[in-house]
Amino acid sequence: MIVNLNLQDKTVVVVGAGKEAQKRVDSLLKQNCKIIVISDSTELQIRRWSENKKITLIKEKVKNMKFISKFKPNIIITTTDDEKINQEIIKEAKRKNILVYSSDNPENSDFSNPAIIDFEKIIQVAVFTGGRSPAMAKKLRNESKKVFKEIISKEDIAQIKIQKISREIVKETITTQKQRKMCIQRIMSDNEIKQLIKDNQIKKAEKRAITIIENWK
Repeated sequence: MIVNLNLQDKTVVVVGAGKEAQKRVDSLLKQNCKIIVISDSTELQIRRWSENKKITLIKEKVKNMKFISKFKPNIIITTTDDEKINQEIIKEAKRKNILVYSSDNPENSDFSNPAIIDFEKIIQVAVFTGGRSPAMAKKLRNESKKVFKEIISKEDIAQIKIQKISREIVKETITTQKQRKMCIQRIMSDNEIKQLIKDNQIKKAEKRAITIIENWK
């Protein structure tokens, strides 16, 4: 089952700071969560993120599980090349009911990382093999990316942005779920909004959507 976790305001500890850790941190940066990286050696990009205050970097080698009690993370990701430490982290995290992922032991991890195709941080398409073959997931992601680029247009992305604004207003102004759904469908099919989006007049399209909501009965 593919699940998108809401990590906003959560604490994620990443143990290790090599290439694998860099990939994990890069994806976490989009989640508005607190990221703590613990490692005695780091990739340049991770140091830059630390210098820019995007993450907290602890420059030390993990030798025991004290960091778990100290930082109280909601999720732990371990990417070290020390299998023994990775296994100890998995065991202790599970004992404390903390979600854990180990790059060298996906079978015992609580979740897996699908290969993601990202469109402007608005649309994400996941290719997932259930941990059976991350290499094939990446291969299929790269092959399918060209196809999705032809399917997903800039107009689609603009429509999603308008839908987000509309849904927030609809929740406050329309009382029933059925009417909310009908209103959102009306906005999505509105020809004037579609044309404004094509003309790159997004603000006017947003105003048109708000007008539809205000006049909804």
